[in-house]
Amino acid sequence: MSGTSMDGVDVALLERRAEGAWRLAAFATTAYSEGRRRRLLDAISAGSAESLTGLHADLGEWFAEAVLGLLARADVDPGDIEAIGSHGQTVWHRPPRSDRRGATLQLGDPATLAARTGIGVVSDFRTADMAAGGQGAPLVPWPDRELFSVEGRTRVVLNVGGMANLTWLAPRGAEAAPVAFDTGPGNVLIDAAAERVSEGGERCDRDGIRAARGTVDRELLAALRAHAFYDRPPPRSTGREEFGAPLVDALVRERGIAADSSAGDDLIATLTALTAVTVAEAMARWVRPRPIDEVVVAGGGVHNPTLMAWLREALGAEGIDAPLRTDARALGMDPDAREAAGFAVLAWAHRDGLPGNLPSVTGASGPRVLGSWTPAPPTGAGP
Repeated sequence: MSGTSMDGVDVALLERRAEGAWRLAAFATTAYSEGRRRRLLDAISAGSAESLTGLHADLGEWFAEAVLGLLARADVDPGDIEAIGSHGQTVWHRPPRSDRRGATLQLGDPATLAARTGIGVVSDFRTADMAAGGQGAPLVPWPDRELFSVEGRTRVVLNVGGMANLTWLAPRGAEAAPVAFDTGPGNVLIDAAAERVSEGGERCDRDGIRAARGTVDRELLAALRAHAFYDRPPPRSTGREEFGAPLVDALVRERGIAADSSAGDDLIATLTALTAVTVAEAMARWVRPRPIDEVVVAGGGVHNPTLMAWLREALGAEGIDAPLRTDARALGMDPDAREAAGFAVLAWAHRDGLPGNLPSVTGASGPRVLGSWTPAPPTGAGP
């Protein structure tokens, strides 16, 4: 899994036990070098057909490196792995509208990945849902129910990655369907602002230090919250197409923000508040009146204590007093592993012929088996 933050490749090794329970056997993130990350960002902003094609092949190699590295560290033979679920790297995601169909593109050649690892690959998860009229996202709610529903209480699983999304889960065994949608930007605007105000020296606001020493610009926050996305009812999804670096670049230009200035910290504080407030507002508006017994946070945002503190405040302001849990024990796995684990579960569903989308979540016309299968080459076939 390589998400919208584009900081590296997340690899999760999952084991499904006989009774149907899942166990995270190993997890690791292989960070992108600055050169690789720059190629990804450039391809998304202004990539030519040639550069995108080359990146597609190279991502297959990079994913294989990450998979084989994890298996070696876990002392697991590739021959013991049933399948790889490869989400790929999203370069564009366009949800459907009344005047156009949806479209999406993820790079990362599955044939290269299968050839280098000797393991069959399930990839291209989003297009089947979009062909059925769905948003193609979010897709992790079905795995969320498999992995994270618990006896006797409801929970919201909140993922704060590049974008933020949530899944409301009824108690395990209950009939109520999950509720899930993108809430808006997670870390993507914060990361872009940190990179701009540090002149490339920082990829993120580590530990929320800049936000903590900055001051939230309430007028700018109100203007950002006026974006039309926040009033769209679920099913809904978003991405860098709406909330990306160009938005931050425009704010930096318009406000004449100099590098390493207090104004830069104020911008990061405001964007951090935007994530916290819009998550809380979305939960209050689209999840309630369903009961919320706890909110469990996953994704990179869990490591930003300023964001987590402001999220607690924002939830309280909306009358949501459920505990906000940021520890690994809450999920039963490393919070950073949630999305990679989800696509491993979707790969298993594909191999078993099980639909992996939830039409009530994505807006698709019906359930669909997600993904395409690329078998491993015959033993000894070579590259």
